[in-house]
Amino acid sequence: MNIKSISLLVVLSTLLLVQSCSALYFELNGGTTKCFIEENPKDTLLVGNYVLEDLNPQAGISTPLALSVIVTDPENHEVLSKQMGASGRFAFQTLIGGEYKICISTNSSKWFGPTIKTRLHLDIQVGANANDYEEIAKVEQLNNLEISVKRLNDRVTQVRKEQSYQKAREITFRNTSESTNSRVMWWAILQVVVLCLTGMWQMRHLKSFFKAKKLV
Repeated sequence: MNIKSISLLVVLSTLLLVQSCSALYFELNGGTTKCFIEENPKDTLLVGNYVLEDLNPQAGISTPLALSVIVTDPENHEVLSKQMGASGRFAFQTLIGGEYKICISTNSSKWFGPTIKTRLHLDIQVGANANDYEEIAKVEQLNNLEISVKRLNDRVTQVRKEQSYQKAREITFRNTSESTNSRVMWWAILQVVVLCLTGMWQMRHLKSFFKAKKLV
């Protein structure tokens, strides 16, 4: 087995171990909205699983918890708007590559009574990790080996999407940088030309002034 084959096996093994997901929790008071950014390439599936934990210290208060999720794409178009209960999941697929803004809020404060306080446990899975391979295996009647190959193929595809997206971003940044450098260069040249013309005009003006005063 040569070095290239060994390197390929290492990469594939790493892909099997990599988990493209993020789990977090934070407090979320009623009437407030918290947003965060997920940057992903085109045609990427994102699935969010959540649980709302009631933090109201007052006893005897029973308020049904609800969660509102609004997702906007890089062009500020609404991709998802959903009202859900105290636990559940939401999912969407990116139509274009870029930064997707996910905004989450809970029930508003009541007119009478305390503000609703909750802790949100949120788990976001991206790409191949968002797929339910157990369900896929049942539907497509795949054995363990076939589903492992499919999972690996999906992760390789996701890596290629990420590489293509990052390459496109690099090209965009490079073009922007080159354009900026070109503008800076021409601005510097224009400044030098203006200074030279101003100096020549001042010299001619002074020369005319001295001649008029018969100093030269």
